[in-house]
Amino acid sequence: MSESIHRNIPDSRGHNAFTVDPEFARLLAIYLEPELREHLAPAFHELGELVGDELESLALEADRHPPVLQLRTRNGADLQRIDKHPAYRRLEHYAYSHFGLAAMSHRGGVLGWPEPLPPIAKYGLTYLFVQAEFGLCCPLSMTDSLTRTLRKFGSEELIERYLGNLTAQDEEQLFQGAMFMTEQDAGSDVGAITTEARFEEGVWRLYGDKWFCSNPDAALAMVLARPVGGEPGTRGLTLFLLPRRLADGSLNRYRILRLKDKLGTRSMASGEIVLEGAEAYVVGESGKGFKQMTDMINMSRLSNGVRSAGLMRRAVNEALFIARHRVAFGRRLIDLPLMQRQLLKMLLTAEQGRSLVFHTADCLRRADGGDAEAAKLLRILTPLIKFRTTRDARKVAGDGMEVRGGCGYIEEWSDARVLRDAHLGSIWEGTSNIVALDVFRAIRREGTLPVLASYLRRLLDESALGQGERALLGELLAKGVSAAERVAANPQDEAEVRRIATTLYHLASAVFLAWEAGQQHDDRRRQALAALVMRYRLLPQDPLAVDEVPAASLAELLAETPLDAAAVERLIAGLGLPEAAPHAEGVTA
Repeated sequence: MSESIHRNIPDSRGHNAFTVDPEFARLLAIYLEPELREHLAPAFHELGELVGDELESLALEADRHPPVLQLRTRNGADLQRIDKHPAYRRLEHYAYSHFGLAAMSHRGGVLGWPEPLPPIAKYGLTYLFVQAEFGLCCPLSMTDSLTRTLRKFGSEELIERYLGNLTAQDEEQLFQGAMFMTEQDAGSDVGAITTEARFEEGVWRLYGDKWFCSNPDAALAMVLARPVGGEPGTRGLTLFLLPRRLADGSLNRYRILRLKDKLGTRSMASGEIVLEGAEAYVVGESGKGFKQMTDMINMSRLSNGVRSAGLMRRAVNEALFIARHRVAFGRRLIDLPLMQRQLLKMLLTAEQGRSLVFHTADCLRRADGGDAEAAKLLRILTPLIKFRTTRDARKVAGDGMEVRGGCGYIEEWSDARVLRDAHLGSIWEGTSNIVALDVFRAIRREGTLPVLASYLRRLLDESALGQGERALLGELLAKGVSAAERVAANPQDEAEVRRIATTLYHLASAVFLAWEAGQQHDDRRRQALAALVMRYRLLPQDPLAVDEVPAASLAELLAETPLDAAAVERLIAGLGLPEAAPHAEGVTA
């Protein structure tokens, strides 16, 4: 370990990002089968070492040297090549080849496991990887989700032709994926897409502009286009698979016009393309493209939430390290009550996000296995994560920069890069307004709210909360569900969708935290965190009152050692949670 403190400036370089976060391993013990968890333990430890050192160095280097578009050779031939820095290429090697993150959901053999790995394995490793590098995780996610969409809706011929390359770990054989959807006229309003598909001489050809294309030189991209004569709106769209090169090796008929100069994710190329009769292949049923593309978008949204949760944990890890090793006014920062409160706010938000994404990953596993309840849960939890976790990451990353102080504003540290990257999550795959509206679209059109409410009540009954706290959370759940029902039923209440979606997020996270605590017998920290969500996120706050919660009890949550039941009971008693109304527990919303 090379972490050091020079003249009161702590540097965590060389830490293992997995082992410094013991709660991570405890959560994997809940969501991974014991045999698989034991098998994957070396991979998590290895990746944790890399994240704390080599991957961090590579990410800083790649961020300083963004990709460059080469349009032509020096003698004028069309080239259309994106030059990527060797540091980024090395990051690709670790993500795609060494750990097989894009392949592991789709075939056996990755990391020595004979079957495809469950979502929690992929997302758990991605959660760790992103603590070093965010930008690459976008094309990584698109490759994974494109493969899923192709397998789900594509013809046997297309699957046979491309699946091997999409799931290859050999860098010479690997095909990366992309998603080309956004246009100048059509961002979140997908029905306004103007890209046209024409059936010419026995093949489909695409014409139009795509305005924001990340990983624009990917070997394959999913594209939405409207066949000539198709209906207006989303009903007339068809999903196409667009190859970068044709069977003879020549470039397909579309050009990368320029690369975007972005606030964050500078290591990864995003560009604009023009389709000039590019050959493409229909995926799924013609005219049902938006519905099929939605599956890919939802997987990208979930991945986006996982990445945001990982960034928050990165910020928390760094802040805790600094606070434990930096001295001010004769005391360690972590011993100062005001710093304790700031750190705890960061920790609580980060743990809410982690519980949401890990639990939703397990819902994905069950949904893919045919569980209808899990499919409904996935449909509402995914936009909740995309709406709230991604926004929270911006705040937590900013607070982490502040804990480091002036050094956090300097580019040779990663705080500025992490903060820039954190802003991406709440914009791509739908801005916060769009995704909050999608939460209520899922409630109105797909009946997800009663399923979520019933599921949360069931988990609440299995939680570690005491009878009083359980009754209170049950009452809050009933009120939150009632409010969501009202907003979903009344279009005039549309302005409330963000606030009520946030309420549902806090309710779900409190229940998941409490349920996880019930699965852990050596540490009750998550029970205390669930109580904090109730106290500070779900109950009314008096801005003029002094918070009388004992600082010493809150400080115990920042310790590295497990918390026993007695410590948690003291903390919860100090929170002064109100009693639930009579018969509130189990109220049917």
